[in-house]
Amino acid sequence: MRNERWLVAGAAGLVLAGGVAYVATTGAVRADHPAVHRLAAKAAPLAAVTVTPADGAAKVTPDAQVRITASGGTLTQVTVASGRTAVTGQYGPGSTSWSTQWGLRPATSYTVTAVATNTQGAATTEVAHFTTKRAARTLEVTSITPNPGEIVGVGMPIMVDFNYDVARSDRAAVEHALEVRSQAPVTGAWFWASGSEVIFRPRSYWQAHEHVVLTAHLAGVPAGPGVWGGSDLSRSFTIGDSHVVKVNLRTDYARFYINGSLAKKIPVSGGAGGYDSHGNDFYTTAGIHLTMGSYDSVVMTSPNIKPGEAGYYHEVVYHDVQISDSGEYLHQSPGGLWCLGVENCSHGCVRMTADGADWWQHTAYRGDPVTITGSPRVLAWDNGWGYWQQSWAAWLKGSSAGAVTTAALAGQPRAGDTGRASVFHE
Repeated sequence: MRNERWLVAGAAGLVLAGGVAYVATTGAVRADHPAVHRLAAKAAPLAAVTVTPADGAAKVTPDAQVRITASGGTLTQVTVASGRTAVTGQYGPGSTSWSTQWGLRPATSYTVTAVATNTQGAATTEVAHFTTKRAARTLEVTSITPNPGEIVGVGMPIMVDFNYDVARSDRAAVEHALEVRSQAPVTGAWFWASGSEVIFRPRSYWQAHEHVVLTAHLAGVPAGPGVWGGSDLSRSFTIGDSHVVKVNLRTDYARFYINGSLAKKIPVSGGAGGYDSHGNDFYTTAGIHLTMGSYDSVVMTSPNIKPGEAGYYHEVVYHDVQISDSGEYLHQSPGGLWCLGVENCSHGCVRMTADGADWWQHTAYRGDPVTITGSPRVLAWDNGWGYWQQSWAAWLKGSSAGAVTTAALAGQPRAGDTGRASVFHE
């Protein structure tokens, strides 16, 4: 045999000695013969799969992470599901581990099915069952603005309201669970307007024609002692053309920009200023407003003043676009047309020409920025949707998790102008 190793014919069974394999055969066989490889594969150990929580676990906290690991092999298939609803997860490096990305629903039974293969392709299947703990109270979303599929302005925030206040210690976890995706990733942050309302705003206005998706991964998110999120939901909307309005109450003209170019210049009349005997302030608020809704007509009545008293008014006003909660609108002037472009004569609204008000009512989206200058009265950030009144630094102070970058929304080609709304051309 000299220096080569051969398998000796006639050996009974398989014997390993000195690194040489012997197998029963009718002739001499080399060590790299297929028969030897088949025998070696049979001798390889199967991959071992470990599931956490363990099989049969009960009262697992809904915010617990499900983790599956494989030793001596790699994971090829993992499913964690309750009925037909599967939980989202991700593989670790080398596919030797897998873990859930979000939480679990309270008081729910889950089945884990994991398959791992060893180096020779032999499969190991592990099945486990566990049940999550029941929540004393379940956190749910009661409303989201914008509406599903709504076309909105470049300043539009995302407003989420809950059925319970979220504990301060858990607000960061809730923010992380509110995933915002957009075609062009932007920097933004969530801001807690109250314990039960949180608002997302980008640092700068959205790009025009952007598609945005909010996914609230609330299931299993802690929100206070014994409080966990109950279920997930998603909301998508689209940013329309960029509409940016600049109202100057010193010159009494409003400029309307569409996708960065001046579309119209309309004479206006703002609040006359001063106070009445009931303390009503007749100045228009200055600052960055957002349009909140458009109406064919609105009945406007003097606040706190009864019929017959000085300063009383009650009238129907047409072509209205709301910009605050304190009764301010851009609308058709009900009278005093001579004031338009000349003098501020209103009770606080921005009056416009009939044609201009009609055009704007049917052009505006909710969330269009309307910046008003030339008035000493400043818009409060919580008056309507005055959230852009907050500086970015102040906005971040109202967040528990800090600034985030929206995830890229794949497979959604952007349409139309991609320019920033902050660029204007006359």
